[in-house]
Amino acid sequence: MRFLLAGFVAATVLVGAAQVPAPATAVLYEGARLITGDGSAPIERSAFLVQAGRFVRVGRQGENLAGPDVRRVDLTGKTVIPALIDAHSHIGYMKNLTSGPQNYTRENILDHLYRFAYFGVAASQAMGSDFGELPFQIRNETRAGKHPDAARFLTAGRGLAPLEEISHENMRHAAYVVSTVEGARADVQELARLQVPLIKTWVDTRGGTIKTLTPDLYGAIFDEAHKHGLRVAVHATGLREAKDLLRAGVDVFAHMISDVDDELVALFKQHPRTTVLLALSAPRRIVSAPWLNPPHPLIRETVRPEQIKRLQDRLGGQSVETAEQGRQAWERLARGVRLLSAPGVKIGVGTDGGGQNGDQFVGWTMHAELENMVVAGMTPAQVLVSATKNSAEILGLDDLGTVAPGKSADFVVLDANPLDDITNTRRISRVSLRGHEVDRAGLRAKWATGAASN
Repeated sequence: MRFLLAGFVAATVLVGAAQVPAPATAVLYEGARLITGDGSAPIERSAFLVQAGRFVRVGRQGENLAGPDVRRVDLTGKTVIPALIDAHSHIGYMKNLTSGPQNYTRENILDHLYRFAYFGVAASQAMGSDFGELPFQIRNETRAGKHPDAARFLTAGRGLAPLEEISHENMRHAAYVVSTVEGARADVQELARLQVPLIKTWVDTRGGTIKTLTPDLYGAIFDEAHKHGLRVAVHATGLREAKDLLRAGVDVFAHMISDVDDELVALFKQHPRTTVLLALSAPRRIVSAPWLNPPHPLIRETVRPEQIKRLQDRLGGQSVETAEQGRQAWERLARGVRLLSAPGVKIGVGTDGGGQNGDQFVGWTMHAELENMVVAGMTPAQVLVSATKNSAEILGLDDLGTVAPGKSADFVVLDANPLDDITNTRRISRVSLRGHEVDRAGLRAKWATGAASN
């Protein structure tokens, strides 16, 4: 009986062992210059081990980071950076020459997320323009890795806005209408139940054409959000409104403030947790868009010719007055970026990509934004930290933003060093998300056939 029992136990152990899945193949990437994203000096001739979608070890080539069974990938001559993070976008609205809620479909949202991944963007935060159940479904799917060639989709759900901000034709069409303190708190409570990473609201006069939320209303939004451990991102570009919002406890400015003075800088110093997403792409291209004439190869690979032509015509047809106003506005913005970055205000990257202010090429806007930030006065090293570590922290993405053990293996392999020239982020050799190499060739082929359009 003892022998029979022993045999049964042994058989059970063997069956159990057979049912345990084999460990994921480990891959050792060797030889690249590694920019980890935390602001430290690059690791020349690096080595990093990836297994089960995560970084396991990070060091230098030759430090014996892996056993004999590991698969090795030679990246000699390449530069590796953490995958980028777009902390402010409007996914699903644009489709070729149209923009609006009619395009907000599963197919179009996923197409945009594939485009972000193609450009080396690991995650994108939709800022208050989503509606219905669909965004939360796709959020959960991308979080679980159901769409391996797609960036993660983060949604703030519906934003909170005054009635005058809302129109059936704009991206605020489904926003909560804020008119009472009690209503504002209830709206935040509903969003908290949906587990959004942040709350989005608007406090902008739109050039003096509308009345903004009053301090008691946006103060209630801030207070209720903070009770639920949520941050609040505000679209506010006016200097006076920005000062009032800082005093009230704003967490994130979703756009760069149109002008900056010494008092504003002092207020930022008093509120060191407040961050800024610059979103410089639209104002900068009024002055200069060197990537458009001729179109950069990455644009030709991902944007239909008619959309490229429309933007070329639009920018080429500007009046002298419009161009001069744009130049002056850009100079004020650039000066403000320098004034805020000098004392160490935390700056993240948000592109407003997919927004309705005219032909935002989804995914490409990240690389244009990085160039704009350098033109405004930041260093390439500062910009890369903003686009990776800072943006991840702003969105609460603990497993993204740097190349470090335990983090998700989301990284971009480049053919040149972006610390020498920030536009080298466009020289993409490969993109890996969760340790999976994105099928960029397959995506490119699909877009070339017109199967999906930006």
